[in-house]
Amino acid sequence: MKTYRFKLYRSKKNKKLHRLIDVAGRIYNHLIALHKRYYRLYGKHLNVNKLMQHMTKLKKRRRFVFWNQLGSQAIQDIAQRIERNYKLFFKNQKRGIKTAPPSFKKIKKYKSFTLKQTGYKLLEGNKIIIMGNVYKYSKSRNIEGKIKTLTVKRDFLGDIYIHLTCETEETAVEPRSGKSVGLDFGLKQFLTTSDGKIIESPLFFKQSIKEIRKLHRILSRKKKGSNNRKKALITLAKAYKKITNRRRDYHFKLAKELAEEYTIICIEDLNINAMQKMWGRKISDLGHGQFVNILKHQCTKVGTMVVEIPRFYPSSKTCSKCGYVLEELSLDVRSWACPICGAVHDRDVNAAINILRVGASTLGGEGVKPASAGILR
Repeated sequence: MKTYRFKLYRSKKNKKLHRLIDVAGRIYNHLIALHKRYYRLYGKHLNVNKLMQHMTKLKKRRRFVFWNQLGSQAIQDIAQRIERNYKLFFKNQKRGIKTAPPSFKKIKKYKSFTLKQTGYKLLEGNKIIIMGNVYKYSKSRNIEGKIKTLTVKRDFLGDIYIHLTCETEETAVEPRSGKSVGLDFGLKQFLTTSDGKIIESPLFFKQSIKEIRKLHRILSRKKKGSNNRKKALITLAKAYKKITNRRRDYHFKLAKELAEEYTIICIEDLNINAMQKMWGRKISDLGHGQFVNILKHQCTKVGTMVVEIPRFYPSSKTCSKCGYVLEELSLDVRSWACPICGAVHDRDVNAAINILRVGASTLGGEGVKPASAGILR
């Protein structure tokens, strides 16, 4: 499966899509209310099939006749989306992970609806029919495969994007022979490789922090509900979007470079949520989680293998020469000497070397026992 994302040209006809997304938001909130009411009355989870049967009856009533603007498949998809969220919530509860159940959303913040088999049709060139209207989109690349679903999304700026999920024939890329590398993610440096390269992060949010603070001050002075406040919100959203796009572009270019240079890349299985709680904005600015996903995607294209080592392996505290493991190593210590063999290690390079060693041994079938360690060592 492959998903293509294209931006629709700005047009007056886009108002209809915004209205349809608003309708989807109202349906979503109504279904959430039904789930909550059913649980209050019976203490059970509302079955999605029963919910769909009830929705079919509701659409015939005068009060809910506007639901038909969206189409039955799009409404069913909303019910299925809520069902998936509830299943994930119950699964996390069993694991002891604290998460909130699906809840109500503001209509203006609701983002999308999905069409499966009907309601859309691709035309020649860069045109598409969605719910009876023809729209133009920025066709940046050719669409391959059979289209399975179309998702219409909007962002805070009012721009609308179409996401086409296509079923494609998977062509297996044969693994290549070449160099292997271990990557250590850090706070001071974005990446350190096992062959000694240090890759700094541009920290795009930190670069723009003065501008962001200025825009927040301007927004705070605007009267709530006024047009000037709406304009200030849009200006602020544009600044955030620019930062996101720059970071994503950097990640794609770096991931492509690494995937083409190495044939085996060993990384750590990072606990991004825990890191976020400890270091907050810095982790968001580095974007380790997004980079790992992009790296895996780029590696599948060129036949590079990505190996993740156990999350709690003490990569920084283990001597890469003799295997001795320190009991403690605080984050402010950037280099240390092994008391057994006397080797002096740079913290990050040593960790990257150990990650490569463990990744290579795991790939060869040798297991590694997780040891208690910090999230970032």
